[in-house]
Amino acid sequence: MNRTTLSLIAGATALAAVTGFAALSAPDAPGTDTAAKAAAQLPVERTSLLCPAPSTSDLAETSYTSFTPVTKGTGSGGKAELREADEESADAPADGEDKGKDDGKSGEDKPAKPVLTPKEPGKPVTGESSGGDAPALVGTADGRFAPGWTVQETTEVAAGTGRGLQGVNCTAPDTDFWFPGASTDADRTDYVHLTNPDDSAAVVDIELYGKDGALKSAVGEGITVPPHSSEPVLLSTLTPERQTNLTVHVNVRSGRVGAAVQALDDKLGGDWLAASTDPSGSLVLPGIPKDATSVRLVALTPGDADADLKVRLASPSGLITPAGHETVHVKGGMTAAVDLGDVTRGEAGSLVLTPTDRSVPVVAALRVVRGKGDKQETAFIPATRPVGTRATSADNSGKGSTLSLTAPGAAATVKVTASAGSEGGTPVSKTYTIKAGTTQDIEPPAPGGLKGTYALTVETVSGGPVYGARTLTASADGVPAFTVQTLPDDRGTVAVPEADEDLSVLQR
Repeated sequence: MNRTTLSLIAGATALAAVTGFAALSAPDAPGTDTAAKAAAQLPVERTSLLCPAPSTSDLAETSYTSFTPVTKGTGSGGKAELREADEESADAPADGEDKGKDDGKSGEDKPAKPVLTPKEPGKPVTGESSGGDAPALVGTADGRFAPGWTVQETTEVAAGTGRGLQGVNCTAPDTDFWFPGASTDADRTDYVHLTNPDDSAAVVDIELYGKDGALKSAVGEGITVPPHSSEPVLLSTLTPERQTNLTVHVNVRSGRVGAAVQALDDKLGGDWLAASTDPSGSLVLPGIPKDATSVRLVALTPGDADADLKVRLASPSGLITPAGHETVHVKGGMTAAVDLGDVTRGEAGSLVLTPTDRSVPVVAALRVVRGKGDKQETAFIPATRPVGTRATSADNSGKGSTLSLTAPGAAATVKVTASAGSEGGTPVSKTYTIKAGTTQDIEPPAPGGLKGTYALTVETVSGGPVYGARTLTASADGVPAFTVQTLPDDRGTVAVPEADEDLSVLQR
């Protein structure tokens, strides 16, 4: 497959990352029925994504895929660009040097060029980089490129710590992230990557929660992430304690960042751990591979209250309770871990967590292992939001992709569309019905005459909430390499309430 090699030209100028927004009318006087007013769903006007630096391995081969689905009502203008994060982090002065000194040089002397720029919605664009020097990327999209903009970063590492397939969806900046499933164990090298898209520095606290509660660490407080830069923070430098199962909380005091955890294992490969959905009393973790040999659930309730959760597996035939793991008890502020073994037993599956009695907000993720002996590989599945109106998965090829969909409540119908290929091909759509309480693994449709890679969009047509994940697989030297990305709603539209009156004609 031919891909355009990324021209990673650094510079201090990067696009400001602004999320999509909608202007709302002024609040109504008490007693008016605002909720009853009709709200129009309009496409977001601007969005931003941040991609972490993919790897420090000289053996790493990384591909990027940028895709925006076609959305009605967007007009004809706009663009999407990914630029290299400022070289400020790569060229930072060594310890002891004056980090605040201005040498008179600025990014205006060598302006940053976009490294990946789609030409039109509905068609992916791809790029590649090699080795361990690929930087973090900062991107913005506006106009017709903003709604549903998705960027996938996929890295193959041939050998060494974290060898295998690593994948992550580039994330929007935010101020609060939870990562259950991290570790400071002797075999693990875990980094939390913090990327700041804005013109001012961000200040971040990193909190770690182990089996006995919060770990004391002054080092994780007040971490400064310079403007337009990315900082990888090695978790083992934040605490001397070795913990097999940790929950990482990234809390932004000032500004906003993109955050993701890179979890690398000396023996079990590695992958990116994306943030869990917001703390909730009920959670769905979709897309456990049917040939998983080991599945570990890691959960935390952020507050002081304990949580008791019913554990069920949505299988192809319905909801079942894993023998010996009917419930899990999560103590307040403490990370709980439960080894579920080969819970799927050769069938598609998704984990469904619901409160046994009182609902207490929880975050959770799964560590999933495929293979045996020295031929094992790891990936992570965080709890996620439903597909909703539309979800998007980029970087699919003619083989090696599996789409997993689950309807934990009522049955649902979804439409799955394969986009045009990055180098040619005709879009194709298929409709699927997911029975209540089941998970269905499907080989996604491929574009007619496919050349290159393509994207998948999943749209809810009718029925209850659907949750989804996409698994990419590859095999090298007998290692069943894989990576899993969940499919939350792409939030490509925003509800805009209609105003009662034209405020422009009001007089004093």
